[in-house]
Amino acid sequence: MGGRATLIASNAGRVVSLQPLLVFTALLVLVLASAFGVIHSSHECRRLYAVLQQLEADQWHLHEDYGRLLLEQSTWASHYRVERVATRELNMQAPPIEELTVVRP
Repeated sequence: MGGRATLIASNAGRVVSLQPLLVFTALLVLVLASAFGVIHSSHECRRLYAVLQQLEADQWHLHEDYGRLLLEQSTWASHYRVERVATRELNMQAPPIEELTVVRP
């Protein structure tokens, strides 16, 4: 009975084995699964590349902003500006030379 399960009769009276048909079907399923895997990985690669490009653009903009902020910081902290704010807005004055004391280590 075990030998009869793997054999089928065709219209011409020939006996054909089911094993090559099963192997062919299994290989076909594996080839299709592999093709879908390639399609999925290609799509994911394109998506991740688009994300990478967006992140690089964001990085470029942040570097640009950082450069502007450094320039602004150096402008606000310049000795000339600090002295001008001290004299004009805070009414500060440099002490006379007679009142200066030099401390040496």
